[in-house]
Amino acid sequence: MQRSTTPEDVLRLVLAGGRLAAEPGVQAADLDRVVVRLISRDPGVDSDGSAQRVVSDLLQRLWQNGWQPADVVHVVRRRATQRAGRLVAAVIAGASAGVPPAWRAQLDRLEVPAGSVTDWWRAEGVAPAVGWREVLRVVGVLRSLPSIEQLTPPASGSPAPQPPADPGAVPDERALSRIRGLLAKAESTEFAAEAEALTVKAQELMARYAIDTAVVAGRGEGAAGSTTVGARRFHLDDPHAEAKAAVVQAVARANGVRVVLMPGVGIATLVGIAAELDLVELLVTSLLVQAGRALSLEAGAGGTRARSTAYRRGFFYSFAQRIEERLTDARDQAHAEATAAYGSALVPLFADRAAAVDRVVDELFPRLRQRSGPVVDPAGWAAGRRAADDAELGAGRSRLPGAP
Repeated sequence: MQRSTTPEDVLRLVLAGGRLAAEPGVQAADLDRVVVRLISRDPGVDSDGSAQRVVSDLLQRLWQNGWQPADVVHVVRRRATQRAGRLVAAVIAGASAGVPPAWRAQLDRLEVPAGSVTDWWRAEGVAPAVGWREVLRVVGVLRSLPSIEQLTPPASGSPAPQPPADPGAVPDERALSRIRGLLAKAESTEFAAEAEALTVKAQELMARYAIDTAVVAGRGEGAAGSTTVGARRFHLDDPHAEAKAAVVQAVARANGVRVVLMPGVGIATLVGIAAELDLVELLVTSLLVQAGRALSLEAGAGGTRARSTAYRRGFFYSFAQRIEERLTDARDQAHAEATAAYGSALVPLFADRAAAVDRVVDELFPRLRQRSGPVVDPAGWAAGRRAADDAELGAGRSRLPGAP
């Protein structure tokens, strides 16, 4: 007589399939041997909640190991599929009671309804085989993630190590709203002259905002987040995530923010004063949009070579290098004007802030090491530099003296 299926049978299969999915080079056909057995026992895709418990337990371990909701969803989407990302987002959202305040905005941005694994499967409208395969992929990814630096207190409420939680408090939210609005219009307009005017205005506001925030904080008049060094993560999407990270580093270096990359998962950790972190995120996002558009034009005009990986990688690295040169020039000019307005006290003020950022980086990442750059296509490098010269980032002009 055939033994009836029990929840323990399904649980064992989910765990075994997750271990298999976590192994390098595993293909869908390998997982399907487990998927067929799961369907025979539970064609309703986790009708008894076994997979839900496995995923929830793995998430709790990841929260204690430094991961945050947006990080997990990003990596699952990157290593598995968009559908798998929606699955893990639904499970995270369904267990969001009591999460740290810093996580609430992340959960809101996921825009996925909370629910069980079965709820997700029904909403996706896919066959049971597809649903179970995605479940195993999610379990495999979650099992494979290492511990990373704890930036905010985990969901359990236990205290986190350095740095203190990024407060996100800034002296004037209206200024940031204006900057966001200007950059959004610059990215959406079809007219180059309008985009340039909008981005120049945004850059002027950004430079003044950063300097005024530092001065106010130096006088002891700033909000809580204006002097605290915080850390947050910036997610980089494929293709060419590591090359795009060079743009993040370029913008950050020119604005007093340190960057530590996790290239294997497409994550950059930004460390800096809250106001500088906000500005770097805004400007990086805008520049990546501009770089993507310029690269598309190059690819359309440059034939097969311009569509190669080496060409595109060279484009982004060169774009980043030239952007950093332009931003550094704009920063130095803004600091010179601010020194004339505020006096020489501005220099030690920024030096103290830079030292504070360096201390937190050293505490968070005591074993940092430098990595060598990849091989790139020289033509892509040249095209990226030209695009950076044309990028609209302001400081009162669109080109530097001597730019081709």
